[in-house]
Amino acid sequence: MSHLQRKIHAQPASRLAGMRRGIEKEGLRVLPTGGLALTPHPAALGSALTHPHITTDYSESQIELITGARLGVQECLDELTEIHQFVYRSLQASGGEMLWLSSMPCGLPTDETIPLARYGSSNVGRAKSVYRMGLGHRYGRRMQTISGIHYNWSLPDVTSDEYFALIRNFRRHAFVLLYLFGASPALCPCFVQGREHGLQRLGGEALYLPHATSLRMGRLGYQSDAQATLAVSYNGLDGYAASLREALSRPYPAYEALGVRNPGGEYNQLGTSLLQIENEFYGTIRPKRTVRSGERPLNALRDRGVEYVEVRLMDLDPFAPLGIETQTMRLLDVFLLHCLLSDSPPDTPQEIAELQRNQHLTAERGREPGLLLQRGGREIPLAEWGTQVLAECEPLAAALDAAHGTGDYGSALADARRLMQQPQATPSARVLDRMAEAHGKSFSAFALERSQWARDTLLAMPWTEAQQARFEAAAAQSVAEQKAIEAADTLPFEAWREQYMAVPVHG
Repeated sequence: MSHLQRKIHAQPASRLAGMRRGIEKEGLRVLPTGGLALTPHPAALGSALTHPHITTDYSESQIELITGARLGVQECLDELTEIHQFVYRSLQASGGEMLWLSSMPCGLPTDETIPLARYGSSNVGRAKSVYRMGLGHRYGRRMQTISGIHYNWSLPDVTSDEYFALIRNFRRHAFVLLYLFGASPALCPCFVQGREHGLQRLGGEALYLPHATSLRMGRLGYQSDAQATLAVSYNGLDGYAASLREALSRPYPAYEALGVRNPGGEYNQLGTSLLQIENEFYGTIRPKRTVRSGERPLNALRDRGVEYVEVRLMDLDPFAPLGIETQTMRLLDVFLLHCLLSDSPPDTPQEIAELQRNQHLTAERGREPGLLLQRGGREIPLAEWGTQVLAECEPLAAALDAAHGTGDYGSALADARRLMQQPQATPSARVLDRMAEAHGKSFSAFALERSQWARDTLLAMPWTEAQQARFEAAAAQSVAEQKAIEAADTLPFEAWREQYMAVPVHG
């Protein structure tokens, strides 16, 4: 019996049944024509600052829907369904807007016209908007309109060191998820207007790469030359915190030249260091801890340890009305358990560079026959390595099925193993096929049709007066909470900003 199998057998069923997962799902609000909706966040949805389940991400036009941490996969998806139903009903009542069911954005206006998210007049609300202004200056607003699914995952009694071991293994094997679930092989030409790119033209209405899985996670997505200078280690909380602490305090000349405020006194950004705040650091997975009011995220981690991990590389699935389905969630559960229980040697600068290269190769060429990745300085076919990882997951799927009294985890893993041998059946390949067969190779036409289908599917589902009343009450409560925060402010914004930015991210 292998070391991994012994660890699996040592897991009590009660611990596996205590696994929790939650979803944060981003999506652009679009007009019936498929263009970006430039209207404010709908008032019927409540306050984006304080609503626990409905907020905005980068843009006022980018809705983020958030579930709680749930013990059941179906329970989590049911909650996400209900939140979607309320949102779609509210959008229908105010002009027929809908959510764009693609990670790569819809037709976009000029960069400066993309509206920043607004959170009211409180200091914390203003800071959120100023932070987004800074992101726009640093990386461009177009890049921030990319949307995805974040999968928050925890297991009882996991230490911070064990979570960091999970993170190291996740980064090693993230190519498996990009291959299996990447669904952004093409995009609207407007996204790369004025930028260097290596994309090919697919008809007049789309750019693509023929074997791409997730352009969102490639060099055109959440990437930054400034952040490329960061070599963040995941060998433990101390090293990780030190890496981020350094980035939060390191002056960066281009951002210093921009300044915190422009000559007219309006804010350009929260600060001039390499990172304004911790959340600016991009990564495929993050260690997380729920923060208290006014607390820096890094201090929360240092003081109370890692609470859960946030998986950040999942594309929206245009073939699922919610952007994700139960089979995908179950495979993620198995995969993350594999990352947690497998041996996880420390990372090195050489390996970190390898993993970055593997991510870009898989994102841009993942379905290419015979594609070679790097592992420990040697080349290995993606399909061979991915098959090995999924084979090692089999006893984990069996253990989860036993703990939950189902066969669903084994079924999800079997589907994944088939896909590893059938690149033509992956979501990214299906997107390109559907674009060619039904939409004249137009990315926008494909994504608009998928968005309309998702809207119609969710609006056709049963909805009760009691559900409507519950969501309306939550929206009203969030508005009251925002007003209370605004009324409680005593400091001028600049004094508040200086105080917050001066909070030492301690060691």
